[in-house]
Amino acid sequence: MQEFKTINDILDFAIKDELRASNLYADLAKRSKSKEMQKIFELFSKEELGHKKKLELIKKGGKMIPSNTRVQDLKIGDYLVDVNTSRDDLSYQEALIIAMKEEKAAFRLYSDLAARTDNTAAKETFLMLAQEEAKHKLRFEIEYDDNILKEN
Repeated sequence: MQEFKTINDILDFAIKDELRASNLYADLAKRSKSKEMQKIFELFSKEELGHKKKLELIKKGGKMIPSNTRVQDLKIGDYLVDVNTSRDDLSYQEALIIAMKEEKAAFRLYSDLAARTDNTAAKETFLMLAQEEAKHKLRFEIEYDDNILKEN
């Protein structure tokens, strides 16, 4: 596992991960045969770039405002099967599943990193990042609940 010596190391790692997620969604948009799905994946990609920008602002001296409230986890994504991202014909439901699982993986990563450090500032940064990812996952879960589960 990567060693983090400073808060900037943590933020650089998180920035790279947001860029990786943005690139994943951009790639899915390019490969999608459906214009609607292209737009959805492009939107997800832009959101990840927005997260990256937020982290870059924090790195430049912006304030980290950790939330004291825990983000609700609807656990919808926990019970859905993985989606093969190499396909070009993904549905909106599958796009949401991919997004939920991406955000959950990022949440777990930051939570695990927080648990492995004794540095208080690093721990707080990782926990703040984990809560941000939990918020993103919740947004996708609500979308899934409103537009997929209620239709069935």
